[in-house]
Amino acid sequence: MNCIFCRIIKKEIPSKIVYEDELVLAFEDIAPQAPVHILVITKKHYSTLLEIEDKELIGHIFMVIKKIAKEKGIDERGFRVVMNCNHEAGQTVYHVHFHLLAGRQMHWPPG
Repeated sequence: MNCIFCRIIKKEIPSKIVYEDELVLAFEDIAPQAPVHILVITKKHYSTLLEIEDKELIGHIFMVIKKIAKEKGIDERGFRVVMNCNHEAGQTVYHVHFHLLAGRQMHWPPG
């Protein structure tokens, strides 16, 4: 498998890591769509959200997002969490990941 996120997890591709534990890795997006754009990925490879059956993992991901938001000082101003699932939703990397976006006014509907 030549998954770019799996290669980042293995440290084969450099990234600006902002958080890491046994379940997830969070790093700055290389093509940010907001002043703060962090990707939170599962260390275990899941192609889409539809493959995850572990409720504790999903809860853990959101607790990590909350921790990062506080550390970055964006928790009070606001932030957006985006997760795309499959082609029509805009998923381009088939490894589960969440986008943490902040630092500018977000608009609705998103796209």
